[in-house]
Amino acid sequence: MEPERQAVPDDRALSKQSTWVVIPAYNEQTVIADVVASVAQTGYQVVVVDDCSKDNTFEVLAGSNAHRLRHPINLGQGAALQTGIQYALRKGAQFVVTFDADGQHQAEEIEPMLKTLTSSGSDIVLGSRFLPGQARIEMPASRRLLLKCATFYTRITTGLRLTDTHNGFRVMTRATAEALNITQNRMAHASQVLSEIAEHKLKYVEFPVTIRYTAYSLAKGQRASNAFNILWESLLGKLFQ
Repeated sequence: MEPERQAVPDDRALSKQSTWVVIPAYNEQTVIADVVASVAQTGYQVVVVDDCSKDNTFEVLAGSNAHRLRHPINLGQGAALQTGIQYALRKGAQFVVTFDADGQHQAEEIEPMLKTLTSSGSDIVLGSRFLPGQARIEMPASRRLLLKCATFYTRITTGLRLTDTHNGFRVMTRATAEALNITQNRMAHASQVLSEIAEHKLKYVEFPVTIRYTAYSLAKGQRASNAFNILWESLLGKLFQ
């Protein structure tokens, strides 16, 4: 069933209290405090979902302004996103932002993405590192190849004409957040989100975002061999949905 289109207010009506930034986190104790602080400075609401980290990710945020949730067992990033989105909706979120915990995303880009959402009348804005006007700081060639392959796969399976299909930076309306049902708990959830955009015929637009690659984020990121695992999870999800 397609989500009911909600009336999207203009830029002047954007309320930072009704915009929630959902940050799934797993073993991010060295960077999570800085990431949360950068988002909190923008004035938006923040909820961090600690996916049963083995380190002190949950504890280091005790003095922050973030809402903290914690899974009792490790379920995967997709499950953490679903938990955070549902929490934000219960708190009255009118706009939901998904944001990575490893420091690759830039908090100052949330506002222009929100403005793009409202001005375009879209249901969801998808961050892209492959559009003109963005920066990809020191992207390895192997990572670029992996992402291009993922984009090709998504175009075949969903028909969506996208330039970047595994970017965790997204901004969506409440109606869109309510329509999404992320059942792929692990990394295949990114492909599932795009499949649901196609299934529900949601209006989408891409936005150029900066991705800052560091030794830390690269070590945490996907290896090329994991692409086969993501593909397998996606195919199983389609077979048993």
